[in-house]
Amino acid sequence: MSESSCIFCKLANGEIPSNKIYEDETFCVILDAAPASKGHALILPKTHYADLYEIDSEVAGKAMKLAKKLAVHMTEALECDGFNLVQNNKEVAGQTVFHFHLHLIPRYKGMKNDDILTWRHENFSEGEMKEICRKITEGLH
Repeated sequence: MSESSCIFCKLANGEIPSNKIYEDETFCVILDAAPASKGHALILPKTHYADLYEIDSEVAGKAMKLAKKLAVHMTEALECDGFNLVQNNKEVAGQTVFHFHLHLIPRYKGMKNDDILTWRHENFSEGEMKEICRKITEGLH
């Protein structure tokens, strides 16, 4: 099932041509059209889920298993020096296409985008850390 206006649904289900590197009954994996590095790919579920909050837990688990398989294979095939898995949720976190997708980003020593995924660290007092911890753990099963 797909959303008729979702470009990632169309890509995942073959309605729009892409550089497909893997496909099974649940996922289509394509090279990103605007890559951060050589081999940057996207794992796209064929079923529409807007983000991590909506995706079926079993499908999410399968996505991570597939990411591991592909990262291992791509590291060897592309001779990269490291790997990032990136999954953004909601606009404030950098999500621009509202169809769950997992970025597979090979990393190379000396690459021009060596600042991918960097951030400034924040400092919280011990009391603030304890309060954050309490809020997260409260009600967690």
